[in-house]
Amino acid sequence: MAKGTLFVMTGASGVGKGTLRERLMERVKLYYSISMTTRPPRSGERHGVDYWFVDRSTFLDMRAKGAFLESAEYVGNHYGTPRAPVERHLAQGEDVLLEIEVEGAKQVKAMAPKLGIPAVFIFIIPPSLSELRRRLIVRSKALNEEKLREIERRLARAEREITTALEVGFDYVVVNDVLEEAVERLVEIIRAERLRPWRMENALEKAAERSAELEAELAEMERWMIQDGGSGH
Repeated sequence: MAKGTLFVMTGASGVGKGTLRERLMERVKLYYSISMTTRPPRSGERHGVDYWFVDRSTFLDMRAKGAFLESAEYVGNHYGTPRAPVERHLAQGEDVLLEIEVEGAKQVKAMAPKLGIPAVFIFIIPPSLSELRRRLIVRSKALNEEKLREIERRLARAEREITTALEVGFDYVVVNDVLEEAVERLVEIIRAERLRPWRMENALEKAAERSAELEAELAEMERWMIQDGGSGH
């Protein structure tokens, strides 16, 4: 059985990765890998559904043992993608989706070849930094000077990530301008990747087979056509 493919979707904060992921999974069957974090659950979040919530010592112990595909620290909390479930589902021939930050995607890109993981990296970008700024402002429940500074920091980070996209070596770039069009592009990418020769090994083997029953029918058909003089009657 051919391994599944790891699809890594990343992009700047506020570009709409979460919404794209939700819409994509309504269209295509994928295993979504849940991240692990040391931050406390927010209202409505569930363990094992939104995140795996663990304490700091557990997280650091797992990281020391190489249990993460990628990990990062943000605002004093740790986040990471556990290796075990990703590798298990890939081995079962399932495609796996990660929705992570750019730095995490870089870590996965460096590690995937060493682990023998087939991976495809998709970079989501906004139509422009101005549009990304608008989205970040609209997403804010209330604005103050501190929040505006945070938005500017995110925009500066997004600009750095976008300008270095070619250096990172993403496989695909999708512009999230019109939501449904962006989702369709993602669907097209996954469908195309599923037609790679190494994923189509069984179909290639079948295509090179001959059916004894059908061959016999065709031989009989050829005999009658020859007897009929090729007239087709």
